[in-house]
Amino acid sequence: MSDESEKEPASPDALRVGTRVLVRRQSEAATGVIVEDYAELTDTAGRGHDWAPVHRWAVALDDGRLVFADTEDLTVDIGTADSE
Repeated sequence: MSDESEKEPASPDALRVGTRVLVRRQSEAATGVIVEDYAELTDTAGRGHDWAPVHRWAVALDDGRLVFADTEDLTVDIGTADSE
């Protein structure tokens, strides 16, 4: 069933620095932790460089890479959530 493999993007309210996420791209999917939120910089039209849009989230992947992603690329990784 393809519906199970299709995950809903995370809502912006569920995302914040420190949240574990799954980053999905065309070529791969990887897990990591949000380390920075660049929401203030995402409105590039007012800055005169709409040809180079800023991705909102910086994510430190578990494999050591740092990637930049938009909200629609992220899913909260509930499989590794800390239990209290």
